[in-house]
Amino acid sequence: MESEAVVGGDRHAPLTTQMLPVGEGHTLYLETVGNPNGVPVLFLHGGPGSGCQPSHRRLFDPNRFHAVLFDQRGAGRSTPHGDRSANSTDRLIADIETIRTILEIDRWLVVGGSWGATLALAYAQSHPERVTGMVLRATFLGTRNELDWAFLAAMPHFYPRLYAEFLDLLTPPERVDPLKAYWRRILDPDPEVHRPAAFAWYQAERILSQIAPPADGLDFSQIPALGARFPTSPFMEAHFFSNECFLEPGELLTGASKLAHIPGRIVQSRYDLLCPPGTSYSLARAWPGAQVQIVSTAGHGQGESGVETAMSKALSELYFATM
Repeated sequence: MESEAVVGGDRHAPLTTQMLPVGEGHTLYLETVGNPNGVPVLFLHGGPGSGCQPSHRRLFDPNRFHAVLFDQRGAGRSTPHGDRSANSTDRLIADIETIRTILEIDRWLVVGGSWGATLALAYAQSHPERVTGMVLRATFLGTRNELDWAFLAAMPHFYPRLYAEFLDLLTPPERVDPLKAYWRRILDPDPEVHRPAAFAWYQAERILSQIAPPADGLDFSQIPALGARFPTSPFMEAHFFSNECFLEPGELLTGASKLAHIPGRIVQSRYDLLCPPGTSYSLARAWPGAQVQIVSTAGHGQGESGVETAMSKALSELYFATM
């Protein structure tokens, strides 16, 4: 493990970065941001497979928080890039505990959106004694029903052209269960099979994630050239989703009672077509310490108007609650 101090004028620049071996061939990119003596807070990125971005650091007041961000197995700058072997929810939870121990943090706030919210809930339910509070965005409970709603109910109602093109990639027998067919194609080792499927999945998800996307259909002329770097998220998502996110059916909702002593803020966009408000309200009903905070005119992404502001406000509320 190597650690490097980072200095510079950017108040949100990393304090330290390191590559942390966690076993089974995986090494994680890890960075810390803010005040080393501040309130510890862990950020979990979405996807699965997307990785942390510099914009994620802006959530954390560098005077108040000691923020920890890392790229999950196979994602972002972690190595091997895109590796799905030994990559499951329980292993990611174990990685979080390894990071906490290495950094000598006893307890911390946990922040995550979409898949990051899934992982945050799974971690908190496994180690509730280590969590002082949670800020979630766009609740995703890791169930097939949620994916069916987004891709097979919301998409044809709001983006019928996109849905038609999404299905056109499949054979008639595959259209009986389109999502399973997509995951099978994306995980196929043949580039002629997985590249168009991964591109279509990635573009469809991006369109559904924005309240005003630049397009309402698939443009295969934009597919990366053979051999060019391809987004990791469609492959990692196919891996996790085809395995039910490595969770028992309804596990995160059933286990929400374990969080009763943990204060939570759930930032939820009104027009999120991937993770709709009903899911966040279902979670809040099962988690006595949680409050849902609606962002009125926004879609799924953290960069949508008003979402980061709401998350920062929620973090500030929990900061004072921990003092």
